[in-house]
Amino acid sequence: MAEVPASPYTDEQVQSFRRRSISVLALGQILGGLGGGATLTLGSLLIVKLSGLDSLAGMPATMNTLGAAAMAIPLAMLAHKYGRRVSLSTGALIAALGSAVIVTAAVVESVPLLFVGMLVLGTASAMNLQSRFAATDLSSDATRGRDLSLVVWTTTIGAVIGPNLFAPGEVISRAFGLPEYTGGFLIAMTAQCAGMIIYFTGLRPDPMKVALGRSKLPAHKPRRGGGFRLLKEIPAARRAVITVALSHAYMVSLMSMTPVHMQHGGATLTLIGLTISLHVLGMYALSPVFGWLTDKFGGRMVVLSGQALLIAASISVWSSPESHVVVTIALSLLGLGWSASTVAGSTMVSGAVPVQERTSLQGASDLLMNLAGAAGGLSAGPVLAAFGFHGLALGLLILAAIVIYVNRSSQAKTPLEPALG
Repeated sequence: MAEVPASPYTDEQVQSFRRRSISVLALGQILGGLGGGATLTLGSLLIVKLSGLDSLAGMPATMNTLGAAAMAIPLAMLAHKYGRRVSLSTGALIAALGSAVIVTAAVVESVPLLFVGMLVLGTASAMNLQSRFAATDLSSDATRGRDLSLVVWTTTIGAVIGPNLFAPGEVISRAFGLPEYTGGFLIAMTAQCAGMIIYFTGLRPDPMKVALGRSKLPAHKPRRGGGFRLLKEIPAARRAVITVALSHAYMVSLMSMTPVHMQHGGATLTLIGLTISLHVLGMYALSPVFGWLTDKFGGRMVVLSGQALLIAASISVWSSPESHVVVTIALSLLGLGWSASTVAGSTMVSGAVPVQERTSLQGASDLLMNLAGAAGGLSAGPVLAAFGFHGLALGLLILAAIVIYVNRSSQAKTPLEPALG
């Protein structure tokens, strides 16, 4: 195998590229998050209006998750072959097309076309997930967790703004004579186009290409089987991906059923909204703290702390399922536990393999994370109906037990390459 040619960049230049790429990724993450936020609120309203069926209100979130899962591997392959710049700008363009399809579906009043648009718009979620990994391309072992978590943190802005596009969106809808609830998707489409331009012009030089050029490992083609072969052969990779996927399934399962449980318990829409807002705040607001802790104490310790928070959320629900205050506290703990586990787990994913094979593993991780979330959301309803909200909370402890078991070893990940910084 041939040696990788020496990098043309100095350490100081690489650190400058690192800081700039994180800024570009953070801005793109904010713009990209608008599409996902709009889908979860305006999408539900739009699909109920077109179909006349309240039972389909949850389909936008499901289609968004499936779309993200479907695009995880293709975007990772683009990143490996052409770099992050091409991959992320392509993802933003596809997401913008998804918003355009949704608006078209509303105009022609086609529910199947609306499903297609929401599926395509799921690319925005896949792109945002890849952005957090892109933030680690030029990181050293001492900064990888913090770099990743800073980009995750900016998701908060898009997640908060997206659901509130209703009022300005309606002004746009009326101005262009479009159906109700479509203006927010026009805003999201514009934001995605702006994100595409930012990624394409801002990620120069491409952080992935710079990282490959600085790798001191021999150049080689990724092994056959891609990320799934890596999961089979590398325990550290398997441990990290299981952590991310099951923690996500835990969060989605309990969170998705909370509004239903609280509504049946007589909670007002205002209280339900506050509970979900605090949950989202827990998911993202403290991610830089968990990134710093990951760099300082290692991913395993932060993952175990995250699982403890998830367990605390379940026990709280089990102890007082009818108390709205307790449920609100539990959802905040759920968000914090997800944040700790996902930030640390994703950092472990990036550090588990050499840079030449990193995108393959990252794509597999995002695919399995989205599939686990979809499975959790789909199965939570029947479990809630059969065993109640407290039964669902207790059942999820199995997932935490699995994550704790696979992370039980005190052995740190094996360093595969020298630090870049």
